[in-house]
Amino acid sequence: MTSRADRQPASAADPDRAATLQLIIALGRALQALEQVVGPHLVQHGLSLTEFAVLEVLHHKGPLRLGEIRDRILLTGASTTYVVKKLEERGLMRRRACGEDSRVVFGELTAKGRALIEEVFPAHADLLQQAMGGLSVSQKRDVIRLLRTRAPRIGRIQHGRGLRPESQKNLGRSLDF
Repeated sequence: MTSRADRQPASAADPDRAATLQLIIALGRALQALEQVVGPHLVQHGLSLTEFAVLEVLHHKGPLRLGEIRDRILLTGASTTYVVKKLEERGLMRRRACGEDSRVVFGELTAKGRALIEEVFPAHADLLQQAMGGLSVSQKRDVIRLLRTRAPRIGRIQHGRGLRPESQKNLGRSLDF
């Protein structure tokens, strides 16, 4: 005869695994909810979320190598090229070759792009602030701290193999997001 414990789902037998899966689902749902809040606002201004992200990072960080743009907004190289080309065609940003190294290309805002992001960003930030309403500044900082400690570790996990041994000594390093 099978006991009730034998019939429990694997997650019930491993509370850490269950909590991990619940956390990932909660993070995914929170991200979807945020996209639903800000998406319509961006569409009103003719921007996709990815196009906005490129303009926003250039607005706050200044001219960046295209690879840095890709890394900061989590795109693939091909997607970066596609989005940058679309923004260039609309006159919102331009590519500029690096004077010291012809292999390096920078992306920078045009005056039109700067005007658009300066118009769109304040309302975007207000929407995000409304979405995060109810959390104290301290709670927001706690979540930031926790997520920043996870990102470097996650980036060092090899598919199917777990954490790469050489990476284990730097687990506390945080990312700039």
